[in-house]
Amino acid sequence: MTIPKLRCANVGVKPSKIRPMKRHIPNFITLLNIFCGCIATVFAVLNKLEVAAFFVFLGIFFDFFDGLAARALNVKSELGLQLDSLADVITSGLVPGIVMFQLLSMSYSGGWNIGLQANTPDTIQWAVFNIPLIPFFGFLITLASAYRLAKFNLDENQVSSFVGLPTPANALLILSFPLILLYHNNDFLNTIILNQWFLIGTTLLSSYLLNAPIGLFALKFKNWSFRDNALRYIFIVVSFVLVLTIKFMAIPAIIAIYIISSLVNQMGTKSIG
Repeated sequence: MTIPKLRCANVGVKPSKIRPMKRHIPNFITLLNIFCGCIATVFAVLNKLEVAAFFVFLGIFFDFFDGLAARALNVKSELGLQLDSLADVITSGLVPGIVMFQLLSMSYSGGWNIGLQANTPDTIQWAVFNIPLIPFFGFLITLASAYRLAKFNLDENQVSSFVGLPTPANALLILSFPLILLYHNNDFLNTIILNQWFLIGTTLLSSYLLNAPIGLFALKFKNWSFRDNALRYIFIVVSFVLVLTIKFMAIPAIIAIYIISSLVNQMGTKSIG
């Protein structure tokens, strides 16, 4: 009796054919980020901001792992860099702009999901719609995010650190406001967040921080030693504790700690040097 020979699944497939498939894995993860951003955009337009926030968080998760996959598989490419920035423009640029638009609209209309029909003196007439002018100011975040990402693509030095607040961190900051409104139910916080001057000031500050000439450390580990990554480990632990204790209110605090600790670390490095 002749025993048939078992054939390996890769028989007949040249190694040169296998390797190109591997290089598409990080790009596929980036495309998942874009897909999440598209879904988040739809829900942000519908003013379902908590659902939009979920898909932004999921998109940022994919944004972190596409670079990790590219480094692990040693398949970093110019295409991946450009695609990653395009994904960030949607997930971490367009969606926060729409969310700020919605929040500014709420500050005029007086509450959640009331819509854009506001009888205020500073409205612009578009066809049959009375649309307040000020909420469009929120899209300054989108413009600043796109500009920041374009500069990032041209800067080869932003590897172990960033210049300006990364767009995902800024997106987390903006998306935290509707989550605080929904889940913390604090009248004092609600009054602050839905104050139009607070929102306008936050938009201006956010746009500045995205393009500010300040160095901020990146959560990228060249190795796992505590000595080389003490600041990163401490920041992760502090962030984890804050999220467990004060939930969504932790996000603005974490962003503030991130900026302050980066500035302190930068000053310490300069003084040693």
